[in-house]
Amino acid sequence: MQRDLFDEEHLLFQQTVREFMNREVIPHHEQWEKDGLVPREIWKKAGEVGMFGFSVPEEYGGAGVTDFRYNAVIVEEITRNALSGLGFSLHNDVMAPYMVELTDDEQKRRWLPGFASGELITAIAMTEPGAGSDLQGIRTTAVLEGDHYLINGQKTFITNGINADLVVVVAKTDPAAGARGTTLIMVERGMEGFTRGRNLDKIGMKAQDTAELFFENVRVPVTNRLGAEDGQGFFQLMNNLPQERLSIAVAAVAAAEAVLEQTIEYCKTRQAFGRNIGSFQNTRFVLAELATETEIARHYVDKCIRSLNARELTVVDAAKAKWWTTELQNKVVDRCLQLHGGYGYMMEYPVAKAWVDSRVQTIYGGTTEIMKEIIGRSFGF
Repeated sequence: MQRDLFDEEHLLFQQTVREFMNREVIPHHEQWEKDGLVPREIWKKAGEVGMFGFSVPEEYGGAGVTDFRYNAVIVEEITRNALSGLGFSLHNDVMAPYMVELTDDEQKRRWLPGFASGELITAIAMTEPGAGSDLQGIRTTAVLEGDHYLINGQKTFITNGINADLVVVVAKTDPAAGARGTTLIMVERGMEGFTRGRNLDKIGMKAQDTAELFFENVRVPVTNRLGAEDGQGFFQLMNNLPQERLSIAVAAVAAAEAVLEQTIEYCKTRQAFGRNIGSFQNTRFVLAELATETEIARHYVDKCIRSLNARELTVVDAAKAKWWTTELQNKVVDRCLQLHGGYGYMMEYPVAKAWVDSRVQTIYGGTTEIMKEIIGRSFGF
């Protein structure tokens, strides 16, 4: 079926992004994988071609456009080229709503220009060593002392954790109040007591800086709080999680499409028992199944993008997209690796990198099990 999500301006932007990736990222990404880090300079270069801050008002250097299709273009181009080190989707898709919708005028003046230009890299610190999907189990505290918060705690698995200049820290301001005792506070690079631990050694996504963050008596001015009052953090997170989960689903489908396309071409040339392995019925059946499921997933995700643009995407819709597409991504990559035989286990083949990069997709942003729980609760049981 013909895909009809993008208009002409999105396709022109897609070409700009594609040229940028070919010129500035693809030739260097293998080295960044070895380094475990993407250099900050690439963020500034991406900002120069307009890849950040679409929803940031023009007066602060953004495009002033609320259209997630532009975000999807970037996610798809990054994913199809296996450029998993770029934390751009965290910046654009996860952080932008906090930066644009929850900041006051003074905060906008301070942070949005750098956010849109790529000079100010952002991250969000939710996960802790003892609290992953269970956000209410967070133990990091922020105690109000006069006109400052005193933050203590630890975060882990933080995307952009090494490069980030501005981190949204999810902290308990009233531990006895449950969900109503959570507040989002902006911690800035250089604040005393804010330190970074290891750049974590992952099985995949090697170039992406995923780090531990530590907060020891970090004094943060009240003017860095997101929102007008304490205790709204949990609800702010819940409002923004559907977009984050949709972003993950966009990447999942793009990854499945890319690996499937590569595998079909491989099956046309790889010989076994005197003929192409694509001529075997089992191969055709596997590819037929994967192609069908991937195309169905594509159209559901595109519908979700339209719903998000119309502000109609529900938590349940996003949960369905997130768990189904990420599980499908892992299925597609695993079966495509099997069709590659022993070569699929070699890192010189794209399917091997896709296999290790894809595994985390069913974990971050809310595990598959949590997504199913969200959907199940919607039935009123």
